[in-house]
Amino acid sequence: MKYFFDDLTVYREGLLAQGFWALQIYRFGHARFKYTSKFIRLPWGAIHLFLSKLSEIFFGIHIGVKAEIGRRLVIEHFGSIVIHGASSIGDDCVIRQEVTIGNRQMSSPLEAPIIGSNVNIGAGAKILGQVTIGDNVDIGANAVVISNVPTLHIAVGVPAIIKPKKS
Repeated sequence: MKYFFDDLTVYREGLLAQGFWALQIYRFGHARFKYTSKFIRLPWGAIHLFLSKLSEIFFGIHIGVKAEIGRRLVIEHFGSIVIHGASSIGDDCVIRQEVTIGNRQMSSPLEAPIIGSNVNIGAGAKILGQVTIGDNVDIGANAVVISNVPTLHIAVGVPAIIKPKKS
């Protein structure tokens, strides 16, 4: 409930946006980590698991419950979106359809991206492995990012070429 209205303000479709509801399901599940009692966490976790599966089925969005997500994340278009549970996303970011934010190798399952604030991630982009994306970065459509992207840069191509933003 802490971010509900803050998140809602950035969705043009308001309560009808599938991305908004997928984000709220994530926030519901993530909130249980404030409690240590298994009598609270287990039933809460079961409810979240059910809602999370509905989100995957109906919206095509999977957000790992242990991910750290800041305020006002916009999931612009739903469908084929995966956010790894060990990843971190800052405030005011935009994610479009078919984006994967995840690990790069099966042998390193917990190595996930850290994404700064005000990051715009284009449709089909893949951000893989233990990489850091700075603030105010644009990731181009279908880019495959496997190395760090500094603040105020863009990443485009496969594999992504990193260039400073033109002012």
